[in-house]
Amino acid sequence: MSVTETVSRNQATSQQKCLQVANQQTNPLAEFPEYLSYKCTASDGKELQLKLQCKRKADMDPKLLKWAFKLAERNVGPQYRACSLGWQPKIKQADLNKAWARYLVATDVATRKPAAYTMFRFDLDYGRSVLYCYELQVEAEFQRKGLGAFMMKALEQMARHFCMERVVLTVLKNNEDGMRFYRRLGYEVDEMSPDKEEDAAYEIMSKAMV
Repeated sequence: MSVTETVSRNQATSQQKCLQVANQQTNPLAEFPEYLSYKCTASDGKELQLKLQCKRKADMDPKLLKWAFKLAERNVGPQYRACSLGWQPKIKQADLNKAWARYLVATDVATRKPAAYTMFRFDLDYGRSVLYCYELQVEAEFQRKGLGAFMMKALEQMARHFCMERVVLTVLKNNEDGMRFYRRLGYEVDEMSPDKEEDAAYEIMSKAMV
């Protein structure tokens, strides 16, 4: 076996160990109390306090999953309908109910109503250990208050802690606000994103963690 093959095999073994440890965690955010709460200001000047919880899909209340679907439909349904993918509610509901799904949910402490969520998993993506963010959705009244960026930073903190190589996500090309948001956070078009010749409706973006 060549030196290159040995190094490659050792890297693969290391990635598998990191993923195994990450996926064994019931609450991968438990180590980071600084990401368990967030404060921002409402349009009327009132201070809003939110608590964040990391949950497995199995621990998600059905009502919370229904809210997650409805929020995705409100936020990105129009962009899906306007592109070649179309809005496919059954597929979206199935995706949100994947057994492996993890959720980071922000809840308004005062009203006890959910304000935002991310859906993610620790996975091997084209030979790379990654935290893949499948959804980031924020209720309209909590948008442009730094909450989405805060939740992405929480994902990045978990990714670094468990030695993931990158945080990866998918964003529709016609979602201009989303594209700008992720670029501001340091995300770039990933090498695995579809070529321009493929005329895909989305881009894969990522950010290195190591």
